[in-house]
Amino acid sequence: LQQAAFTSKAALDAKRDFKRELAELKKRAVLGGGESRIEKQHAKGKLTARERVDVLLDEGSFREMDMLVEHRCSDFGMEKEQYPGDGVVTGSGTINGRPVYVFSQDFTVFGGSLSETHAQKICKIMDKAMLTGVPVIGLNDSGGARIQEGVASLGGYAEVFQRNVTASGVVPQISLIMGPCAGGAVYSPAMTDFIFMVKDTSYMFVTGPDVVKTVTREEVTQEELGGARTHTVKSGVAHNAFENEIEALRRTRDFFDY
Repeated sequence: LQQAAFTSKAALDAKRDFKRELAELKKRAVLGGGESRIEKQHAKGKLTARERVDVLLDEGSFREMDMLVEHRCSDFGMEKEQYPGDGVVTGSGTINGRPVYVFSQDFTVFGGSLSETHAQKICKIMDKAMLTGVPVIGLNDSGGARIQEGVASLGGYAEVFQRNVTASGVVPQISLIMGPCAGGAVYSPAMTDFIFMVKDTSYMFVTGPDVVKTVTREEVTQEELGGARTHTVKSGVAHNAFENEIEALRRTRDFFDY
């Protein structure tokens, strides 16, 4: 009896420790890259990844997937920098009662850069969307590939692109550009059905102004190269541009009803 009581107490202690650790991980996941980076995001007039999801979806409808996933990179000291969620919030919810799958990139975590696990999270919800015949909305805010992971990151992009192609004509794909969308990150939205941008804070280009200047000696601003006006008036890449993120998200809710 004494041994059984001891075992039972040990099990309860282990359970209590597990719950405490789980709560701490969830708290860290909600904070993304931390409070200081969230403040910088807000100072730029931008919402966080989770705030965007809250505005886009019906209240209380979001069901998150893979909230505690972390990257597996051990090069360049990356094993010392772990953030639960790995820079993207994924899951399902509803808009005006209609089901939708969503991913929202978190710029406060490694600049929203795409790692192998980051890509796997996006691919997972896209697979589920195709399986169930439900639209996908991507909230893009990324500097591109996570260079510390090298080919693994580029392979992740290949998997996402393959889903974009496979989903084309099967389920609607909508992209909202909520910040920089550069490098490898820009190809995926270009393959989706509709692209909406935010004026003055969102940009789409394969290489930025610095690279353009180095290669061609031409000086061009981010806005001129890939801003909302450029892509809605000149290139035709984007379908609409909005004054701020709140308007973009709310208008997307209206658009989704059609």
